[in-house]
Amino acid sequence: MIFQKPPLQRQRCRLATLALMLFVLPCGGTAVAYGNSPVFLPATLDNRARLGLTLGSDASSGMGERNTPVEFTAKLTNSGSEVVTGVLVWSIKSTAISPPPIPDQAIRIDAGKTEQFTNTITLPQAGFVEMVCRFQQSETAKPIQKTIRVGCNPKQVLTPLTRQPDFDEFWNRSIAELKTIHPAFKSIERPDLSNNRIQVFEISMRSHDQIRVRGWLEVPRNATTPLPAVIRVPGYGQNMKPTGKRDDMIVFSFNPRGHGNSQQDISGQPENFWIRGLDAPQTYYYRGSYLDCIRAVDYIASRTDIDQAKIAVWGGSQGGGFAFATAALDSRVDHCVADIPFLCDWTNYFRLTHWPEMDTWIADQPRRSWESTLRTLSYFDTMNLADRIRCPTIMSVGLQDSVCPPTTCFNTFNRIPGEKQYRIYPNKRHGLGSEHYAWIWAHLRETFDLAD
Repeated sequence: MIFQKPPLQRQRCRLATLALMLFVLPCGGTAVAYGNSPVFLPATLDNRARLGLTLGSDASSGMGERNTPVEFTAKLTNSGSEVVTGVLVWSIKSTAISPPPIPDQAIRIDAGKTEQFTNTITLPQAGFVEMVCRFQQSETAKPIQKTIRVGCNPKQVLTPLTRQPDFDEFWNRSIAELKTIHPAFKSIERPDLSNNRIQVFEISMRSHDQIRVRGWLEVPRNATTPLPAVIRVPGYGQNMKPTGKRDDMIVFSFNPRGHGNSQQDISGQPENFWIRGLDAPQTYYYRGSYLDCIRAVDYIASRTDIDQAKIAVWGGSQGGGFAFATAALDSRVDHCVADIPFLCDWTNYFRLTHWPEMDTWIADQPRRSWESTLRTLSYFDTMNLADRIRCPTIMSVGLQDSVCPPTTCFNTFNRIPGEKQYRIYPNKRHGLGSEHYAWIWAHLRETFDLAD
């Protein structure tokens, strides 16, 4: 069986930088956007056709108002020396609205000219809309395509839960099974990774099904009192390593089974975690990996040099999903940070994205179906776990993210009953950039009352 690269590995791409603006929504919570001007995605040039296409909207910072028209503008530039003709095709992808099809437009662009075309839609309710614009010069030529997403009232996005009747029993039983496994914590100092400010230790432990998992602990050398701790959890297939940056908190860069230095019992290859054991909740990969994250909290809770009232869990993409799940399943977590989170709202996830490896997995066995697959996934959907999260939570998303669409992220976030806030980066995709990560570290320092 051949699988494409899993979705969470497609995250190092398509970043943009705009000026920062902070705004507060009237319904509560805080959001951050970048810039006030209309958002235009950058042009690309098809060298064969010598055409460039940009697509933008007049929604301020990518967010429109309910029942207020949003205008999308496509600009086609012909930098060649010949007239170009073709068809402009518009389409909309959304779980919020189902508008009628937009008629195709036959167009002509003279050499050296730019033509502009618009379409307007209205969002009657909260949600997100992705506008897709494609120019097809001929049946044989490769089309040029751009997409742009806008949102409306994201804090009101909500979809029905998909919890199975035994959902709570499943997780209570799973956690009880984990407690029967002796953790066998082991710490080995790594002088080769340490420096004059930070000692680095490789930490190993036993998790569910006796699987050995590991991580890297960074302990400031000059601490005189218990310090806050941050548990960092990985994106899909990511190898978590020491950061070497913090001397005011303890950082545990943890690798659940199959990731980084936790591959002694569970291989990381092939990187097909999201279909491993998917036939049943009891065998699914994410059952073990969620429990691994709880075991990581067990380790942090065992240390006397850690302030047990200041434990954060932080991750991006799959790690964002891990952060949600860990905070939901373990009340010892005091702060949750989820960036561009995966593992959210599976039903809408597959309505908004398409991954051939999942189609292939389902088609491989006659007993498999989308219905049975989504039933198994529902046990691990952070949307169904979110109402257990009581600690302060911050979520950050890229509005243009096609790997983890914001609709799915907010369907988890909006179920969290505790204190929470979010950031939306209008031009970001599946990656938020170094400025965001610097802001998170600063946010954690402020949260943990660490002096400058």
